[in-house]
Amino acid sequence: MIRKSWSGYVPVETTLDLLASSLRDVKRRIRQLFAQERTAANANLFLDGLLSNEQRKTGWVRSEAAGDPGPWRQQALLGRDRWDADALRDIVREYVVEHLRDDDAVLVIDETGFLKQGKASCGVARQYTGSAGKITNCQIGVFATYVSRHGHAFIDRALYLPKSWTDDPVRRKATYVPHDIGFATKPHLAARMIARAETAGVPFRWVAADSVYGVGDIECELRCSGKGYVLGVGSAHVFRSWGNKRRVAGTAAEIAKTLEPSDWQRLSAGQGTKGPRLHDWCYLELADHEAAEFNQANDGLWTRGFLLRRDIADGELAYFTTWCPAGTSIEKLVNVEGHRWSIEDSFETAKNEFGLDHNETRSWHGWHRHVSLVMLTFAMMAAIRHQANQSTPKKTKPAPRRNRTRSSAGRSRKSVE
Repeated sequence: MIRKSWSGYVPVETTLDLLASSLRDVKRRIRQLFAQERTAANANLFLDGLLSNEQRKTGWVRSEAAGDPGPWRQQALLGRDRWDADALRDIVREYVVEHLRDDDAVLVIDETGFLKQGKASCGVARQYTGSAGKITNCQIGVFATYVSRHGHAFIDRALYLPKSWTDDPVRRKATYVPHDIGFATKPHLAARMIARAETAGVPFRWVAADSVYGVGDIECELRCSGKGYVLGVGSAHVFRSWGNKRRVAGTAAEIAKTLEPSDWQRLSAGQGTKGPRLHDWCYLELADHEAAEFNQANDGLWTRGFLLRRDIADGELAYFTTWCPAGTSIEKLVNVEGHRWSIEDSFETAKNEFGLDHNETRSWHGWHRHVSLVMLTFAMMAAIRHQANQSTPKKTKPAPRRNRTRSSAGRSRKSVE
């Protein structure tokens, strides 16, 4: 995750120095969360364990790495000890903004599953997760990732509680769910994350999400706050144009059938592991609005639109509702949608490298504490990579080699003359 840079490979010494100094920095930042030195020491050991080479980051493995005879101190950190996981979340958010700040950043919302065997872990139920590609026994976490030209890292998270949990006082009490936590849909959780980011002054210009989050209150709130978006919608979502725009009316799937070959453009949504992620794209402008219609504090002309993506191999279609400043190009909207790949990469890396899904606690606060510590570790490594890439000198063309024989001969001739 660190060694590769855009212009070559970062020296090992540079990477190790950055890792050591960054780890000291994040440990210093989180010290304020803990009233007791013992708890702070356990948190430091927890971070050390997440950075270990062990494939599993379970309590026993972390404890062995810390030299403990058992997992009790690690369990206490996630369970009995008193500290605020939301305060840690805020520290992570500030850290990410400090190191990856970009006014044109994209806030990407998505969810991931945490597979479970039993029924006692907070929020566990039989529900669909893309992690397994099916309905299975799992927890669902909704996440917000900050994606900029400098890198990407999580800045927020929330455990989704199905109604079978929020309506069951016995299960709530057993897993220490706070009294003020009620049922909230995934889009509602996402809207809260976006609002927290705006309140905290996080600089971002766009929001991207899949079809779970593409309709409802999120659209209205983003228009009011002056943020652009590319949000996935289902094939049955209805689009209509008005004003002097091209006439469009019907469901997303119906409109797609009316498009001509000339309506499509082959564009890249960004670099993937195998090169440019090419698809065919079509963008239809639906209507122009004055930003002041939604918030008197905003001004300028904005466009509501419909973006379609077609897979080159099998022709599968995906649909997006868009909101952007008038005149925004299709290339920009495709680029914003392509940023969603970053959160998928974040989930994969956080699970494989830092044990995001290795949490063994069953409580509400245990889940949020474990996940927040992993988020901090991930953010630190993203910042290190950005710093390492900045410190790598750019390649320069080698100076032309001189012909020493001719030069020497020339000097000899001059001296003779």
